[in-house]
Amino acid sequence: METKNNNIAKLLNDQMIQIPNGKITLRDDRIKHSWEIEIQTFNIAKFPVTQDLYFEITQECPSFFKGKKKPVEGVSWKDALYFCNLLSIKADLRPCYELNSDNILFDSMANGYRLPSEAEWQYACQAGTNKIRYGELDDIAWYKENSNNETQEVGRKTPNEWGLYDMLGNVWEWCSDLYDTEVYGSYRIFRGGGWCDEERGCIATNRRRSHPTFKIDDLGFRIAKSLNQE
Repeated sequence: METKNNNIAKLLNDQMIQIPNGKITLRDDRIKHSWEIEIQTFNIAKFPVTQDLYFEITQECPSFFKGKKKPVEGVSWKDALYFCNLLSIKADLRPCYELNSDNILFDSMANGYRLPSEAEWQYACQAGTNKIRYGELDDIAWYKENSNNETQEVGRKTPNEWGLYDMLGNVWEWCSDLYDTEVYGSYRIFRGGGWCDEERGCIATNRRRSHPTFKIDDLGFRIAKSLNQE
């Protein structure tokens, strides 16, 4: 078991990209409001979580479109947190989330795996620029015009300048943040566009939201990890 866990940890370490610190401006077009956030150095996975990794950790295969190297989908925000905790435990790290009640708590001092914040996600996607895409859409993303109406294996399109694949298209990706508690309650944010979206939906600044129990065949996630903890 220890060897297997070490192999998982090594695989994940090989797939994590260190993102430098910086600043990002977010905008909510619904309320015409912009705000700036400082980003601390962190790690984020090269790829969305794939079905084989998800099965290895959870022994579950919820995806509608089956394929070991396709992104896992059909997972809720809560499912993604549960995966992050299990993955952290298997890698001998301290889990980031307390999931014993409906009031989910985040441990900012934990060194385990987590979801990126939406600011981290957008900053990583844009690779330190203010561009809405990091290349021609057909070159970088699976979307309505080229996806054949299903998800595709990760890593087959051109990555961004920081070496991240499938940040746009293929599947939307859950982020950690609440959207607007006064209007939407516990709704969480997801980013990036999916396989069935039109071109206009696959841009780095596009923000969507849904209930944390929401599941659909074009919504997955990728993992992140803080670097300020031992």
